[in-house]
Amino acid sequence: MVRGTAAAAIAASVVLPLARRRLRVPRLPVAAAVAAGPAGLAVLFPRTKLRDAALYAMQMWAFTIVHELPYDDPDALRSRLRIRYPIRADLALGGGELPNLRLQRLLSRPGPVTLLDRALAIVHWAWFAQPHAALAWILVWRNESFVRAARQLAGAFDLGCAVYYAIPTAPPWWAAENGYIADELARRAAPGEGQEAEAETVRVRRVRVEVGEEVWGDAWPGLYEALGGNPWAAMPSLHLATSLLAAMLLAEAAPGAGAVGYAYAAALALALLYLGEHYLVDLLAGVALVACVRVGEPFFEPAALRVSAVVQRLERIANG
Repeated sequence: MVRGTAAAAIAASVVLPLARRRLRVPRLPVAAAVAAGPAGLAVLFPRTKLRDAALYAMQMWAFTIVHELPYDDPDALRSRLRIRYPIRADLALGGGELPNLRLQRLLSRPGPVTLLDRALAIVHWAWFAQPHAALAWILVWRNESFVRAARQLAGAFDLGCAVYYAIPTAPPWWAAENGYIADELARRAAPGEGQEAEAETVRVRRVRVEVGEEVWGDAWPGLYEALGGNPWAAMPSLHLATSLLAAMLLAEAAPGAGAVGYAYAAALALALLYLGEHYLVDLLAGVALVACVRVGEPFFEPAALRVSAVVQRLERIANG
């Protein structure tokens, strides 16, 4: 009975998300299914390093699906979309100029993509592996730290996803493409300066797409669609939050590995601003998210351990 229920939970966590659009499955059952998948896996198999890796992979599968679910109905999500507040926040932080614009004006030039464009795009693409590679390193070489590290990293992803649901926010590239940055700058410009302010918004380029089209050619549209996800999940920046948290976890395990992690997080912060993927305020919110996870994790640990104890009892029954 226990094994059958656990196996059904795992199957549902994979099948329902894949079939949700074709079968028009409501979002709540899909979210419940992917949330149950990791528990089912933990009950069905005794703990090993491979099981731990698979458990984290299922957690990330759940995050990916729940992150994308709001965009299954773009019109409903668009009605709640926040666009202007991060523009205004960044204009305040940048002394009247968007940090994205300032960086692109300083580091880019008109014409074909540059070596710097390619390098920073690669830094951005590497994020899809970096936090998980850091956790895999901890699993293999510092296994005693893995549970706490995985709990914190998963918590950061889940907390960020909750904010995406509550406050869907457009990134700078989308706001620029749809005229909101031009409108905001023109509104703030002195009489006669509106055209100049509007022209400046041309510099808010989505450099990652420019590099992708050049590097990947005809394969780029498919890659972009596969990795695009929910475009209105910009606040906070989980890119920076999870890479920074991974660096902290690595530093606790091995200072040398932590130094590499911090260097990558710094490079990613620069890339996210320069490429037009995030506002500066998104990055600051990502840092605040890490602080919440680090400070809050000890308070939630007792509850997490109680849940773990229940799952372990069910695992013993299923495999006894």
